[in-house]
Amino acid sequence: MAEQRRRRLEEKVAIVTGAGSSGPGTGTGKATSILFAREGAKVVLVDQDGSRAEETLNAIQEEGGVATVCEADVTSALDCRKLAELAVERYGRLDILFNNVGILGAGSAVDVAEDDWDRVLNVNLKGMMLTSKYVIPKMIESGGGAIVNISSIAGLRAGSMGGNLPYSVSKGGVIALTTNMAVEHGRDNIRVNCIAPGHIYTPMVAATMDEEKRELRRRAAPLGVEGTAWDIGWAALFLASDEARWISGVVLPVDAGLLATTPLAMLPHLQ
Repeated sequence: MAEQRRRRLEEKVAIVTGAGSSGPGTGTGKATSILFAREGAKVVLVDQDGSRAEETLNAIQEEGGVATVCEADVTSALDCRKLAELAVERYGRLDILFNNVGILGAGSAVDVAEDDWDRVLNVNLKGMMLTSKYVIPKMIESGGGAIVNISSIAGLRAGSMGGNLPYSVSKGGVIALTTNMAVEHGRDNIRVNCIAPGHIYTPMVAATMDEEKRELRRRAAPLGVEGTAWDIGWAALFLASDEARWISGVVLPVDAGLLATTPLAMLPHLQ
């Protein structure tokens, strides 16, 4: 009889922020939480809206996985301390952090509202810093771990439809946060990596998009296939697992090849 495969995150404890979907369908936090649990992790499902995290919890428990809900606001230092402490109190250790919370923000430098700028940078960038601030000491106590931050191709290239300066700047900041933490905590046996999703279709963007725009996004990349939250989840699973034990400080585009091309190269597919 063949030996049963050991699950990739067996005996590990993970925190996923933004673990609930913001609307009908599956967002990156929900997909990643389910994949982590399938591969043996005990998952702390963090969301500002506890009912959204409960939906993810139910999906995990239906498959026999182990998880718990933590309602928290990642822009609050007290809440970030709470979620890190809960993971250790409930499961005895902390190995993985998936920093996933993010919101959209529109406007160029000349027309962005100051309040919108502050809100987007607060949620998308400060939230990841605060979560890491309280998680990293717990990881060190556990012998090390892996942090996966969610950025965006918008943090690497301009040119999305319409002005989105606060969002793009926040996602560029996530990349800087990633590389600095990777260097600062490498000797603590903590790996820090970043995923830059391309034009995936999730509940977060669905409300801002009609079918024409959705189809244009699909055709813009070389693969010509629409991405989903599961594509991001599989990449996060790899980076969180011991298979990526020698990978730290990288930005991994998951974008159907979009960053490898130019608008003129894709013109035949866009006309």
